[in-house]
Amino acid sequence: MKMGIGELAVGENFEGFLLIREASKSVASNGKPFLTLILRDRTGEIEAKLWDITDEDESTFTQEKIVQITGVINQFRGKNQLKISTIRPASVADGVKVSDFIEKAPIEQEVIMEKLTEIIFEMKNPAIQRIVRAFIKKYQEELLVYPAATKNHHEYASGLAHHIVSMLALGKEICRLYPQLNQDLLLAGIILHDLGKIHELSGVASTTYTLEGKLLGHITMMVEEIGEVAKELKIEGEEVLLLKHIVLSHHGKLEWGSPKTPLIQEAEVLHFIDQLDAKLNMMQRSLVKTKPGEFTERIYPMENRSLYKPSIENE
Repeated sequence: MKMGIGELAVGENFEGFLLIREASKSVASNGKPFLTLILRDRTGEIEAKLWDITDEDESTFTQEKIVQITGVINQFRGKNQLKISTIRPASVADGVKVSDFIEKAPIEQEVIMEKLTEIIFEMKNPAIQRIVRAFIKKYQEELLVYPAATKNHHEYASGLAHHIVSMLALGKEICRLYPQLNQDLLLAGIILHDLGKIHELSGVASTTYTLEGKLLGHITMMVEEIGEVAKELKIEGEEVLLLKHIVLSHHGKLEWGSPKTPLIQEAEVLHFIDQLDAKLNMMQRSLVKTKPGEFTERIYPMENRSLYKPSIENE
């Protein structure tokens, strides 16, 4: 089977089709313009430079365009880059479409819904259960396809739902180990904490931030919507306040974008589960492309570290 762009090592050649996720114009030290392209397929993404561009190149090689490329994998400052030899726009005759290049979560949508339905069914607090069920009913279609971010972690189709169900599994196990935690509150917070990204992000292909996302952010939007849904359901009481607080504080620190720091134990636990799942996702997706006994390329959101992949087998 032909290897994808995320599976190739330095020195290996690539020939095939890729989707332009981003295209940005800059000027080199010699005064000539060039394009920085972020190219992707289902196995990953890579940066490439298109040098000495013309006005036609700039208008041709734009975001969400599919291109046929030949080149070789190089490395620059610890990250792989594709050195382009040839590039052309894909044509109708090539028989390729944008959805062919979008990475998908390693879990089926049906399984995701089964897990969410099971969690909601098990909730004992009627107010929390009704609020969560209302949100899942309202956003089921978007939840099952949206990514969790524009980059860094779970930034693929169904990534948001994959992130949530992974966190739910962690949350249930932590509640078993620490029975003093309110499981309904924690699991509801996990389901709701990032749902605002459905409004914050543009969609699956070439994901960007919406105007609402740039001006308000998913935390603010979600807190407001929890209040609206509770009002529609005629639910009052501390549950609504606590769910709002968990969403407000899930980034953990003010400097990380949380308007409040966690002030209840379930909010603190959710923050660490969120961090754990996001970081493991980033690490695993770099390590899977790395041979045993070698280091990954640098992972920028993890302090620009290169991780080592041990040679010993994982029994």
